[in-house]
Amino acid sequence: MASPSAAAPAGAAASLPPSDLPGLDPAWSRLVQVPGRGLDAERTREWHCLDTADALAQLGVEAAGTILAVHGNPTWSYLWRRIAAESLRRAAAGETAWRVVAVDQLEMGFSERTKLAVGARRHRTLAQRVADLSAFTDALDLHGPVVTLGHDWGGVISLGWAIDHPESLAGVALLNTAVHHPEGTPIPAPLRLAGARGVLSAATVATSGFLDTTLALASPSLEPEVQAAFRAPYGSASRRQGIGGFVADIPVDAQHESFAELKRINAGVAALTVPALLLWGPSDPVFGDRYLDDLIDRMPHADVHRFEGASHLIAEDRPYAPAVLDWLAHSPTSPVEEPPKAASRDQAAHPALTPSVEEGIGEADARHETRAPFTPLWHGLDQRAGDAAVAVIDMAARGGGQRRVSWRQLDTRVRELAAGLHATGIRKGDRVSLLLQPGPTLTAVLYACLRIGAVVVVADAGLGIRGLTRAVRGSWPDVVIGERLGLTAARALGWPGTRISAERLPRVAAAALGVSRSLADVAELGRGVPDSEQPDPEQPGPDDEAAILFTSGSTGPAKGVVYRHGQLSALRDVLAAHLDISPEIGLVTGFAPFALLGPALGTRSATPDMDVSAPRTLTARAVADAVRASVAGIVFLSPAAILNVVETADALTADDRRALERVRTFLSTGAPISAAMLTAVAELMPNATPHTPYGMTECLLVADITLDGVRAAAEAPDAGVCVGTPIGANRVLVSALDADGRATGEPSATPGVLGEVIISAPHLKQRYDRLYLTDRAATRDTESLSPVEERAPQARASRDQTAPTARWHRTGDIGHLDEHGRLWVEGRIQHVIVTADGPVAPVGPEQDLEVVDGVRRAAVVGIGPHGLRQAVAVIEPAADGSRPQARPGLADPQLTAAARERSRAPLAAVLVVPQLPTDIRHNSKIDRSRLSEWAERMLAGERAGKP
Repeated sequence: MASPSAAAPAGAAASLPPSDLPGLDPAWSRLVQVPGRGLDAERTREWHCLDTADALAQLGVEAAGTILAVHGNPTWSYLWRRIAAESLRRAAAGETAWRVVAVDQLEMGFSERTKLAVGARRHRTLAQRVADLSAFTDALDLHGPVVTLGHDWGGVISLGWAIDHPESLAGVALLNTAVHHPEGTPIPAPLRLAGARGVLSAATVATSGFLDTTLALASPSLEPEVQAAFRAPYGSASRRQGIGGFVADIPVDAQHESFAELKRINAGVAALTVPALLLWGPSDPVFGDRYLDDLIDRMPHADVHRFEGASHLIAEDRPYAPAVLDWLAHSPTSPVEEPPKAASRDQAAHPALTPSVEEGIGEADARHETRAPFTPLWHGLDQRAGDAAVAVIDMAARGGGQRRVSWRQLDTRVRELAAGLHATGIRKGDRVSLLLQPGPTLTAVLYACLRIGAVVVVADAGLGIRGLTRAVRGSWPDVVIGERLGLTAARALGWPGTRISAERLPRVAAAALGVSRSLADVAELGRGVPDSEQPDPEQPGPDDEAAILFTSGSTGPAKGVVYRHGQLSALRDVLAAHLDISPEIGLVTGFAPFALLGPALGTRSATPDMDVSAPRTLTARAVADAVRASVAGIVFLSPAAILNVVETADALTADDRRALERVRTFLSTGAPISAAMLTAVAELMPNATPHTPYGMTECLLVADITLDGVRAAAEAPDAGVCVGTPIGANRVLVSALDADGRATGEPSATPGVLGEVIISAPHLKQRYDRLYLTDRAATRDTESLSPVEERAPQARASRDQTAPTARWHRTGDIGHLDEHGRLWVEGRIQHVIVTADGPVAPVGPEQDLEVVDGVRRAAVVGIGPHGLRQAVAVIEPAADGSRPQARPGLADPQLTAAARERSRAPLAAVLVVPQLPTDIRHNSKIDRSRLSEWAERMLAGERAGKP
């Protein structure tokens, strides 16, 4: 291997990079003589590449296979330095070793310049570059198993190699790229501008404009020395010819000379059955989510992860190298015999906790292996299809008053919409985003979509406009059905999907919003469909995807949670059994996730007059009105809604109070509810049993406790909030925290152990949508042989293969179980304060402070370096007139002394704020991360303002 040169020469020959480029070991560089193919058939070309084979040999390690990494335009193999380094680090640590070979394509990086000019038919075409890569791997005598890894146009070229080498291929991994562009849609603006006549040469060759623009896409910005490394091979116009040639070779239409090869590749990709990984930067102005969605349609078995906020240079923006290598070790996707018929997107059957010696796990596994008979979610609606009784009541109907819909009307509307949606081309697996307020319209549309197998995407307005944009663009729906406000946002912010309006819009307004038709049009279309042409009789089964529900975003960007039909039906069944719900009971719900379950449960439901995106808008009178109208026996509200209901109780009339006396069951979930608040609700509904179930978007019902249970737990109080015992077949275990605050302990039901709560249930979500890495992190499992490794003998020999069993979800909550099997929640794992004396959970000390005179709410957060953090109390004073309005800052000496005396955790400081910050959707979960940052600034003497 030749020694590295000091700088890139200006001539055509290949060379080695400078030896001082950050992160790049010069020992990896290699020059390879490659007999040419195609237009180079009688020539030998010299390539530069990075190759870790020698480094692995020095470690005495045999590679399980090779990662063949291909850069795009205008980068070079330097892009792949991190995966080379990380793979060697893991090999040195005794983990499965993968050789990394990262090429510099001809005309690029430090490979040979072949002196092709920029212009029609004088650049290297896509077919030529695929042939070039094959010639290179033949010269290297590279055999399988091979996993291709590509970015930008290197992704397309790597896929061309992949489909041409099925005998060697073990998997494909891709970073932002594209294999197809929709006909009639302009190519992305940056490429359109760079390729424009009169601009191409100036932007890409004569100047470094295209290169500079690409490097500027990194988020966060590249360090100057890294930018210089990327520029190193492209110091003159003669060395930038390949950059211009790549742009000229973009097949903008069917007449382009590379169009046929691109079409060959995108067809071949759809036939790939090897494991696939798609890592994506959604902020990429060139290869956006449109192209990700296309790749998912072609490879529905792929594992997909969107790095929120990452842009085009995702290999620089995010830790892609550990992601790829972890996937190679643990990829749960199995090769399929043929592409799935259902468009199940990034479908993956995640591995789970294998049988353990811990008591209870094996029992749970056996329980979940026997699946109950499946009845669709709309079964309850079918049973009452001819019933003239009221099914749904909207207490906030437009124009005032109530809107009542009978079972017969609802069933008719659902069937009309189902037939109409199917007639418009919506099929099983298509995604339909619903931007509708809870009520009869949303209910009818949702059940119509479920009937035809469309996947409903539900992201409520409580996420805020930015959160909604992330949710809708992240899920990339095929269709958006919304009210005027939601459709206006969709148009203004470029949300994807064909648009259908909830109401008939004037022609001008419909055109301005890009609306193709209204729901009335869809229903009319459905009424005109003969019985013989009704939607495909093959209804979705329990394993088909049904819905994507978004989390609140209180612990980071909202995540899409994928549910299958079987899981939604299991949720219906556990709710019906636990609460003994019958058709006569009636349900009032001011909590969006449960507002749609009335028809599934076969009971009438009412939505109170409120803004569901702002739970605090619900009043006690609105609840009473809804109960009176629906004669409901069950009321379901969010914690934030309860607070305002209690505070507005003085406005209740005698008739309102009589209506509330009918309620026999009250529930609130989404955040812990104090005994005092439950008692206040019990006074408003004196004949109801108050429940506060524990759950989350990923598993909406896990455990439950009543007010009597809360009072019983208070007699021998533990730290945290007691949320009761698991419901039905649900299971709850705890993984103990270590001294560093990480949940590393074996899952256990041992009482008194502080750790992360893990759960298993029949209605547990399937996965997170397009968040493969997040889902893996949230799934508790043991090491098992991945399908990629099954094709790699050395990896297969180094592992014990284990069989997957029941799925277990890491909730991110921390707490403990007591000797009665009750779960006590003590906060979130990211809010654990790791002190010199070990981890401290925040909720217990917060409870201590909330009984101090003058304290309405309290948060305990950490400041200082990890491992040496100190606890700080942030208090929201009670608004009782006894104290002036608090200004952000240090608490007065009296309050500070009282807080320190009461708190079980030593407090470094006590601060006050007018109001503690909470999450957007629930208005009840305290944002401790935000408070911690604010407290750091405040105690450092900075002008911190309000948190």
